[in-house]
Amino acid sequence: MISALITIIVALIIIGVIWWAIQQLLPLIPLPEPFRRIIYVLMVVVLVLIVVYVIVYLLGSIGGITLPHWLR
Repeated sequence: MISALITIIVALIIIGVIWWAIQQLLPLIPLPEPFRRIIYVLMVVVLVLIVVYVIVYLLGSIGGITLPHWLR
């Protein structure tokens, strides 16, 4: 249980640093505004999916809550 929490915290820190780096480097790439907006929206969608997956993992492993098969 503790190892799962440590793994999740480390993974979220790594994802956060990658998120920060992409946000810092994205303005340096010469892209028209619509493409920049599309990339940003895709980044947000991927980040939300990762966070939801982590929450589902926590509910399943730590809380002992059984989840539907399609959420695992």
